[in-house]
Formats: sequence, C-alpha cells, structure tokens
Amino acid sequence: MSLCDGCHAGCCRAFAVPVTGADILRIERNLGLDFWDFVCRWSDPTGAIAAHYAPHFYFEDEPETPFVISLTHAASEYFSGTTKCQFLTECEPDEEHPLGQARCGIYGSRPQACRVFPTKFNDSCELALIHDIPDWTREDEHPVYELCPRQWLPEDLDPVQPLHDLVVAKFEMQLFRNLATVWNETPRPWNLFPDFLHMIYEKRVMLEPQASPDVIPFVAVPNQQVRRAA
Repeated sequence: MSLCDGCHAGCCRAFAVPVTGADILRIERNLGLDFWDFVCRWSDPTGAIAAHYAPHFYFEDEPETPFVISLTHAASEYFSGTTKCQFLTECEPDEEHPLGQARCGIYGSRPQACRVFPTKFNDSCELALIHDIPDWTREDEHPVYELCPRQWLPEDLDPVQPLHDLVVAKFEMQLFRNLATVWNETPRPWNLFPDFLHMIYEKRVMLEPQASPDVIPFVAVPNQQVRRAA
C-alpha cells in the first residue's frame, strides 16, 4: 500500500506547487481549462518556493519582486482558515481519519513537481535520492499542514518510474528557466504571460531542416572498422 493511501495530503496543502510551461499546457489540454483557471504567481522573496528547482519571474507591476509560477490554492472545505491545492479532492473527516482523506483530482495530469515527490537526482543523475521530509513547512502548525506520517523508504517507490519522472522534470524545468531568462530581460505585465508562454511552446516541434542537395550525408565509420575493411 502506498504511503499516500488514506493520507490527508498535507503536502498538497503546505506547499505551493511550481509548474512548468509543459505542465500548464497539459492541464489546459486534458481538462479543458484556461490558464487563469488554475495558474497564479506566488511572491517568493526568500526563495523558499523556488527551492533551487523553479525559476523566478519578474513582472512590470512589481519589478523588484521574484515570483514563482504555481498552481492556485483554494480554501479547505473542512478546515476553516486553511488552504489547499485547488485540485485536491477532500473527504469529510471521521473518527478513523480526523484530518480526513484526500486525493489528487487531476492525478493523470498532475505537474512534474508532484510526480517526483519525494525524490531528487544524485549529483550524477543516475540515482533517485529520497528527500528528508520535515514534519512541518509552514509557520502555521495547523494539524492539516502536517506532512508525511513517516519518512519515505526505497521500498515505498518503484525502482524505474521515479527516474523517468526526474528526467522529464529536469528537462522541462531547464527549458522553463531559459524561458524565464528571456522574459526577465524585459519584464512585461502579468496578463501577457499566457500569450508569451503559448507562443514559445507552440514552436517546440518543427520539421527537420533539409540537407543541401549538394551535400551527401555520410555516416562516420570508426577507425577500427576502416582498418578491418582494408
């Protein structure tokens, strides 16, 4: 049984979830949503949200404030004064589960940051390392913000899928950092960001440039094979 089964999903309440452009387009496409239905910018002056993972974006209205592009939060249905990822589906608390149970409402389309939790690459990007998960990440120590009931162990995770997810997360977030560099050269208004995002991502697939007809594309043959042929 997964460590997440029966959980109240403290991680989906305590964290702002950074997203990439690929995450945004996937959710828009799969759920038929508009950018403004689920994306927000979280101010991140301390870098706690970016956490050396997501890039900072700057905008014309607040040029000195670093923001992280994230999923929006909504008020909890059962725990007054607390918030959760807007896509988190809550169940009513009961005697067995005083904090209730909760699950991701868009599991198949969830962002890469959610898919890789609680892992990261080692320095050589060959192994998945499990983060040491703290009990709390918010100053507000409401019980619903408590994180995992115990530390994750290697046997809790599939030995293949986390590495695949980490590869995609690393690639997509690097592209998003490059996009942030371009945007931050001349910060524009926040309301123009979706158009900028779609303009970039719609050009990610193109036809391979045709080789000049005057050039014959030979494949290089290793020297050892050349000597054998001789």
